[in-house]
Amino acid sequence: MTQLPTASQQITAEVTSWPGVEAGPGSRGEFAFTVGRRQIGHLHGDHAAHFSFPKQVWAELFDQGRITYHPVFPGRQGHAARRIEDQADVRDVIELLRLNYDRAVNRPGLPAQASEAAWSGAR
Repeated sequence: MTQLPTASQQITAEVTSWPGVEAGPGSRGEFAFTVGRRQIGHLHGDHAAHFSFPKQVWAELFDQGRITYHPVFPGRQGHAARRIEDQADVRDVIELLRLNYDRAVNRPGLPAQASEAAWSGAR
């Protein structure tokens, strides 16, 4: 029986295929995804993802039930958490990371190769 890749392997494979994304261990045991110096989110094993969003975006995602409060910042908008329990969660975590990626590549100061690739439609 062939074993499917884990949630973190699936997410990492997709997100690191985007131009300019680097991935690796962070300082607190997380596995972080960055574009330039900006973190677009991170994983804690195969069961949790954490992000930061502008407050308005956070509120919309929270109202949709896609995120919840970050455990370190309970009750505060901006920092977010998402459980990963099934394939639907894996897909949504990738979509949430993509939201932050798109915001990051459209900001000034992004490394040239990632910015150019994003603008040329490479995805």
